[in-house]
Formats: sequence, C-alpha cells, structure tokens
Amino acid sequence: MTERLEQRYCIKFCQKLSDIQVETIRKIQTIFGDDAMAITQIKEWYNRFKDGRATMENEPRSGRPSTCGNDQAIAKASAVVMQDRRVTIRGITEEVGIRTFLAHSIVTEDLAMKRVAAKFVPNLLTAEQKQLRVEVSQGMLDSTNSDPDFMNTIITGDESWVYGYDPETKSQSSQWKQ
Repeated sequence: MTERLEQRYCIKFCQKLSDIQVETIRKIQTIFGDDAMAITQIKEWYNRFKDGRATMENEPRSGRPSTCGNDQAIAKASAVVMQDRRVTIRGITEEVGIRTFLAHSIVTEDLAMKRVAAKFVPNLLTAEQKQLRVEVSQGMLDSTNSDPDFMNTIITGDESWVYGYDPETKSQSSQWKQ
C-alpha cells in the first residue's frame, strides 16, 4: 500500500509540473519498474489530481454488502420449503427476495436439508419429528399395556406392494413382492 501511495505522490507531482499523461506513465514505469501501477490506474489518478483532488488516500467504501442471512430470511425460506417440498432454489430466491447463493446456503446449512428426487428432505430428523416419534411409540406401548388383545388387532400379511421411484426416468413403478 505504501508503494501505491508513493506512486500517487509521483503522479500528483508530475501533474503539478504540467507533464502530460504519457510522460507521467513513462516516468512511473521507469521509476517503479514491474511494481508500477497499471496504465489505466495512472491515468485515473492523473485525472483525479487534474480535477482538483488533494488527498492521496482511497475514498472510504461501504464495505462488503450484508448477506441478509438473518433469522427473518431463514424463517421465510423455511416456510416456503415446508409449504412446497418441490420448490427450487430459484423459487426460494424469488419468494424470499434473496440471492441464489444465500438461498442455497440457508436450505443446506441452516435448515439441514438436501435434495432427493426433486424434493427437499431433512438430512436429520428435526426435534419436532423426534418428539412425534417418541409420542407415537409411547402411545403404542400404552395401548399394549392397557389392552392385552391389542397385538391381536394388528393385521399382518404375507404379500406387499412396493412402490419405487426411479430418479433417472422420473417414473413410478410398482412390483409385487412375496
């Protein structure tokens, strides 16, 4: 950075001496060699000093834009995905009003979901799903303990139909399994 600052001082000095841009560029390249600023940068700084700029420092910048990865955007994206599991990242982007990269990051990292056969599914069970499974299992256990004939009410069979989804052909197939 200090070397750039030195070059800017030299450019300002040459401009004050009424050197033309071509002479200034040649002088900067001669003095600094391979470390010289690019020609377009030299021209820009020359014109800035010619227009009356006094400081050598860069203008303050606003910095990197915020990512909008706040709780509100995560909640909106979650609602969109839960409403329609077949929604695309582009659809989430349009619904929530965020960038594509951020929508993908929210779905994969914050919501811990992945794409399986055109649907977003959780990588792991959520706390709600785990609690529901505990409740259902507890209900079944209570029913078994309270009614000794409960197990006799369960219907079992020796044949079943298996429905499969082939992601390559995107078609469903059913087959009888014994």
